[in-house]
Amino acid sequence: MAKAYERKHRIAILGGGPGGYEAALAGAQLGAEVTLIERAGVGGSAVLTDVVPSKSLIATAGAAQAVRDSGKLGVQAFVPGSDGKPVRPEIAVNLAAVNKRLLAMAGAQSTDMREKLESAGVRIVHGSGRLDGSNRVLVSTEDGVSGTDFDSVEVDTVVVAVGASPRELDTAKPDGERILTWKQLYNLQSIPEHLIVVGSGVTGAEFANAYRTLGAEVTLVSSRDQVLPGEDPDAAAVIEREFKKIGMNVMSKSRADAVEVVDGGVRVQLADGRVVEGSHCLMAVGSIPNTQGLGLEEAGIDLTDSGHIRVNKVARTTVPSIYAVGDCTDFFPLASVASMQGRTAIMHALGDFVRPIDLRNVASNVFTYPEIATVGWNERSLEDATDMAKAIEHTIPLHTNPRAKMIGFTDGFVKLFAWKASGTVIGGVIVAHRASELIFPLALAVEHRLTVDQVASAFTVYPSLTGAITDAARAMHLR
Repeated sequence: MAKAYERKHRIAILGGGPGGYEAALAGAQLGAEVTLIERAGVGGSAVLTDVVPSKSLIATAGAAQAVRDSGKLGVQAFVPGSDGKPVRPEIAVNLAAVNKRLLAMAGAQSTDMREKLESAGVRIVHGSGRLDGSNRVLVSTEDGVSGTDFDSVEVDTVVVAVGASPRELDTAKPDGERILTWKQLYNLQSIPEHLIVVGSGVTGAEFANAYRTLGAEVTLVSSRDQVLPGEDPDAAAVIEREFKKIGMNVMSKSRADAVEVVDGGVRVQLADGRVVEGSHCLMAVGSIPNTQGLGLEEAGIDLTDSGHIRVNKVARTTVPSIYAVGDCTDFFPLASVASMQGRTAIMHALGDFVRPIDLRNVASNVFTYPEIATVGWNERSLEDATDMAKAIEHTIPLHTNPRAKMIGFTDGFVKLFAWKASGTVIGGVIVAHRASELIFPLALAVEHRLTVDQVASAFTVYPSLTGAITDAARAMHLR
């Protein structure tokens, strides 16, 4: 007897950013029929206008800073002046060339991702999509078209991965020339004479640091007492100190009310009546989810007041056949989390083994100079949970670490958190050069519930920055 035909599970994914991309790959790997709908290009804004180009720009700034700091190591780049004496040359940054490279690299990354999806058998549609109930997606290949002009696609599972866009204020409308969002910075042809950055969260701090290092005068307008209010206070204090050391003007407790373009520059009006004038202004005041006009509420999906999609730990919405991942959700807005959500959503939808995402185990990084990397519990979360008395912590300053002394980068620390009763590692903070690479051992410790003694028993290279991790763990030994 002939075997009955089994129809493939049909999946439609709205958005090709990190979450949508991983969902598409996972679906194809598990034998589903996958359609990915993306307006801008595979990789989404994360690859084309956000994470890839911004972190590449920051890497360029880091290279410039490394040249400036080389004198501390005895490396001297001198040319003779008119009197024959050595004159230290200035570092020249060709921003137009830098931005051209960043965007070309982002485009190449997008192409690589598209080719990988196509080779896996994913159908890619360049256009817009919206829901028509819980098992139908309407697709248009023309941006902005709605209603009856959409083609209908019947599906079993939908993954919404539409991301978010820079938040815009009515009193500070970006024009792409003087008042900018972080997506518009790559149009600049030269280093801004004086860049005013409004917002001292991760995005504002990273770009303020990068542009100051590249040579711009920078004023950072922060409404909080300290920059990076969401980070470990000790870590934020190091970064703010570094900002001031490199000549950045940090204006704490200063809220911007309005930004206007004036002759040859911008004027920022503060709530207390003060005015700051510069050549350009970067608005880094958060983001909003791209969830409007997608038929989400009509399909029965629950949204927050801010428009984010409510999801559980396997990325499922309030509608069983619809999942959502990435910055459009009320989860953790990180590319790495979006990717994990994408795979988790598909594996759950197709009945594969899935492990719910635990945000306590997520490692994150702020790409300032030095970087801040964190994972697990921290002082703020322990205090909020009234568990501070149950925990122990230990900090190793980098100025005591031999490798840090050798490379001339001693502004930072390694901080560990563990439960007092068991010694289980529950979190950590690293402030250091390339902390994003150093946090992985702590992420493993948190994920697999290692004790401080188990971390301390692992061999580290001498000398190394990772040695500060085992030093901290040894200091927390419990008898």
